[in-house]
Order: sequence, then C-alpha cells, then structure tokens
Amino acid sequence: MICTETIKREPEVAFSKHSQPGWFRILKYILIGGMLYFLWGSKLLWIILPILFILSMCLHFWYRFKTQRWTKNYGLWKHDKRKPG
Repeated sequence: MICTETIKREPEVAFSKHSQPGWFRILKYILIGGMLYFLWGSKLLWIILPILFILSMCLHFWYRFKTQRWTKNYGLWKHDKRKPG
C-alpha cells in the first residue's frame, strides 16, 4: 500500500532544484533533444526510448532504496535535514 507521504515526497524529489546540478540538467535535456531531433521518424527511436525509460526508473529506485526513501545521504544525493520525512 502506498502512503500519502510517499506520493507527496516522490514529485518533491523528482522536481527538486537540488537533486541534480544545473549543468547536468542542461546537458541531459540537450542530449534528449538532440536524440529526438536526429532519430525522429526512425524505428531506432522507439527502441531507444523504452530502454532509456527503464534504465532511468532502475536508477531512480536504486537511489530511493539506498537513501531509504530519500531520508539518508548517498552518492550525490544530500538529504535536507530541515525537511520532515
């Protein structure tokens, strides 16, 4: 069963300005945009997109597990102790 705290916390972490450095976000969106631009209309795009989605979800849940639901420091993730949860 999913509790409401988890539902509230996940978008908080996903859209936090502190969860990824600015340069990483910019680079990520440039790479995604370039991939979409160059592979649009190609069957390869529809192979790459699900693979990237699955890999990103695996990474997300790995970090979520290692940080004990975003409440502990791990790797580049630094828990903000001022926030509850």
